[in-house]
Amino acid sequence: ILSVLLFPKQWYQRRVRGFFFDNMLPLVLLLVAGVSGHYTAHDWATMPLSVQQGEYGVETCENATIYSYHIHVLFWGNNNTERIASAFKLRDDFIERFDLSTKICDFNAGDPRPGHEMCAFPPNDPHLPLHSGPFLTQQYSFFVPPSQMTEASSWIIQRRGVHDVFLHPNSGCEHNDHLLWSAFSGHAWQIDDTAFTCDYPGCKP
Repeated sequence: ILSVLLFPKQWYQRRVRGFFFDNMLPLVLLLVAGVSGHYTAHDWATMPLSVQQGEYGVETCENATIYSYHIHVLFWGNNNTERIASAFKLRDDFIERFDLSTKICDFNAGDPRPGHEMCAFPPNDPHLPLHSGPFLTQQYSFFVPPSQMTEASSWIIQRRGVHDVFLHPNSGCEHNDHLLWSAFSGHAWQIDDTAFTCDYPGCKP
């Protein structure tokens, strides 16, 4: 009682803090835990397709889970034999550095493939006209899991030479992956987004 009479302000503050920590803090922590909960690559195999697609509002293309990355090397092709040779030397060096000689990506390039190991997509013939796709120059690419993206991207952007490197995530939302959440090292080439067919989280073309 004496403390109330002598230090009424301090007594009130202690009572308020005590009430918060005893009664409100557990509720706040519970709410934060619920909001923070998110699907990971390990949930993919058992996740209902409707949840992957965000049918119930779990995910949209504004907050889609990033399951993997692509590293693209863009270069002049056709008759530019010097640039072609240099670009493919870089590809060979990357494959040797990350031991990808037997790890070929045998799935659609638009597939996020959560949990898949790093691999190299088979390249197109750079002497031929461009195939359909979002790139307006010759290119080749690698599939990279999140755990190796820092190492792989650091290695290639430091050795790209005259070529350009395009880095982007794979969430299933192809427009955002390539145009909003991507980065170039070197010249920023235009991307043709009319080639994209996936527009929801987890989409596989």
